[in-house]
Amino acid sequence: MGDGAHAQAGDHDAPSGPALRLDKVFQALSDPVRLGIVIQLHREGESSCAALDGGRPKSTMSHHFRVLREAGLVETRAQGVTHINTLCRDRLDAAFPGLLDAIVSAAGASRYRADAYERTPRG
Repeated sequence: MGDGAHAQAGDHDAPSGPALRLDKVFQALSDPVRLGIVIQLHREGESSCAALDGGRPKSTMSHHFRVLREAGLVETRAQGVTHINTLCRDRLDAAFPGLLDAIVSAAGASRYRADAYERTPRG
């Protein structure tokens, strides 16, 4: 992998956590459900698992959240019995400046329906 493919965990400017790998980020975002989750979190800042599931089975969504967490894109915290997901924007921007904005722009974030994670024209 090239030098720019990893964020260095020791960089004092980057938020803490394991090094982000560009291949893992792209792999996580290659699934339309996970891309939809990231776009919704980009818009809303944070959201519960239930608000992001789009009616999908809990086991399926657990898998998607795990992939997003392992890629370093999302953090999940417990708030009582609810799990709240937050996009790791600062960390991603520190490792790969402009990447998230480019992905959201290319995906046409304004055209994504959060409940369906599919492109639908507004109008």
